[in-house]
Amino acid sequence: MIINLLEKTLNMKIVYYGPALSGKTTSFKSLCDHFGLKNTILSIENSLGRTLFFDYGILTFQNESWTLKIHMYSTTGQDFYEVTRPITLKGVDGVFFVADSRRKAFERNLIFWSELRDSFKNAFENLPIILCFNKQDLPNKFPPILFSKEVEKSKIKNFDVIYTTASNGEGILRAFERMLELVFQNYLDNEFMRPGMINYAQS
Repeated sequence: MIINLLEKTLNMKIVYYGPALSGKTTSFKSLCDHFGLKNTILSIENSLGRTLFFDYGILTFQNESWTLKIHMYSTTGQDFYEVTRPITLKGVDGVFFVADSRRKAFERNLIFWSELRDSFKNAFENLPIILCFNKQDLPNKFPPILFSKEVEKSKIKNFDVIYTTASNGEGILRAFERMLELVFQNYLDNEFMRPGMINYAQS
């Protein structure tokens, strides 16, 4: 998070992460649609509508004094473009891990979870993460407790689980609100005035 005291702005970066076809872009678009911003998302897609690099958009909230700008990204799940994922994660404040809840996707979810963990190494346990078990409207889902045990969620300090159906928006806003709580609490718990967070100059 970057805090500009002169302009009274807070800039936050949130990323949707997970395997291909888990519903990252759909979740992102559903959230933006809730705020009437669906058409403002910038996407680089192939001819089949699959994300090639990342999707990007900004959600802006303002009160009488401060402006909060949330820079939102969704990574590509395609292996051919995996080199772009660590780049997209750079400087992130929180991650939505969008898991495909279908049984056939169980192992693929674990692979991407391991990739996410390896990207942050020792910093992973402090990263705010919302695990979104997506596609709850579909049959043949794996038991969420099995995946939770595999990822050892008890070792992650800033963590929550939300059940979502991105296609109809179920759980998407709730996950977003919970993410903001985790991100702000994380900074409060880790010395809010730490170096690099505050920008005293005009940008």
